[in-house]
Amino acid sequence: MALTAARQISRWGSRNRKVIRKRIKSKRKRKFFKRNGGLLLEQQLSTTQNGVEKTKLFNSKELEQATVHFNVNRILGRGGQGTVYNGMLSDGKIVAVKKYQKIDEDDLEVFINEVFILSQINHINVVKLLGCCLETEVPLLVYEFIPNGTLFQHIYEASEEFSLSWEARLRIATEVASAISYLHSASAVPIHHRDIKSTNILLDDKYRAKVSDFGTSRSISIDSNSLDHKSYRNL
Repeated sequence: MALTAARQISRWGSRNRKVIRKRIKSKRKRKFFKRNGGLLLEQQLSTTQNGVEKTKLFNSKELEQATVHFNVNRILGRGGQGTVYNGMLSDGKIVAVKKYQKIDEDDLEVFINEVFILSQINHINVVKLLGCCLETEVPLLVYEFIPNGTLFQHIYEASEEFSLSWEARLRIATEVASAISYLHSASAVPIHHRDIKSTNILLDDKYRAKVSDFGTSRSISIDSNSLDHKSYRNL
């Protein structure tokens, strides 16, 4: 009888420890969500029609599995804001996962701005944001995977044998112009990218242009009649 009681106490203790660990983990996730601007982002997305539906909130486990725990062999590139990983979701979809470095308030504004801007955009020549994860120590963005690198790589780093033809370059320029025109006039709220350059133009499997990196972009109110100097210079 004493042995049975001891076993019951042991099982209760084990269950209790699991509950406590689960609560601690859940509390940490809520803390990260708030710190990574989750509440502000929700507020931003609520001001755009269907914004929440378009932007999925991934959980950390999904993206850890997708990137094999952010394995170095999955790295697609590194930048000033963070590292981009190749990932595969549970449904087999290939994605690019952008993992930010530890961020201060200024970087947090850039992150929230990028999610907010991309949640409003639907154009074949603009990289598509699939969602984000805010419950990790550093925020994560999930994009469609664009396999053929940047325009910069194909212009300045490719061998002569594999360089883009002038016809392809003209087509890509036209596609970028189409994307910019859409951003300025056809999207729900006019958007100014402010950093159009060859390293921010990705090429998909058919070598179609995809404008990326909206961290420094700005939404412009319809009744706004002016741009600041930096916006004008980068356009």
